[in-house]
Amino acid sequence: MKYKRILLKLSGESLGGPDGKGIDEKVMAAYAAEIAAVVKAGTQVGIVIGGGNIFRGLSGVGKGFDRVRGDQMGMLATVINSIGLSMAIKSAGVEAEVFTSTPMMPVARYYNSTEAVKKMEEGAVVLIAGGTGNPFFTTDSASALRACEIGADALLKGTRVDGIYTADPEKDPAATKYDRLSFDKCLADGLKIMDSTAFALCRDNNMKIIVFDMNRQDNLSRLVSGDESVGTIVEK
Repeated sequence: MKYKRILLKLSGESLGGPDGKGIDEKVMAAYAAEIAAVVKAGTQVGIVIGGGNIFRGLSGVGKGFDRVRGDQMGMLATVINSIGLSMAIKSAGVEAEVFTSTPMMPVARYYNSTEAVKKMEEGAVVLIAGGTGNPFFTTDSASALRACEIGADALLKGTRVDGIYTADPEKDPAATKYDRLSFDKCLADGLKIMDSTAFALCRDNNMKIIVFDMNRQDNLSRLVSGDESVGTIVEK
């Protein structure tokens, strides 16, 4: 395997299936099978999942929600998703442990990077829920932070698109895919891969980002094995 340890970022909407809402058991089982396969092949996996399929804090602003409390609701949504995916991963034959950014025993363990790395080294998938534990930060920022903390070789952002394009390929049929980009090129071209806080954290800590289609079977295995035709790589 090219990548010994990865941080996989998944959106909450992806777990919701075609509608992007709730939890689609078939999608979750498929993701779990993909994740279990790469762990069995020797890659250590940490995961950060969004909560948009259940509640998105920012969407509540202007509808009577206080931003801080709305973001806290969103953090709790990520915990629900993480627990669900952890159970699916266990069903696929790999141990999984949920950590949370704020104390939440007995629901999950309080996150500590040393303990998280220890679990990964023991062969378990670690799901780090609750965002950063602070409002005004997205799960993109949380994934960048956790990738740096656990010493991941790369941050893999699983999406429904097979990489980064010159424009939105779902809207512009003439859009072309990048195979590899520098952080500076992304900034110069205004390519919005992650939010600015997450992107800056990865750039400043030389954390490679790979954007790929998580919904295509075996893409994750191919990627961690070193197949550079999968997705788009962003690095210095």
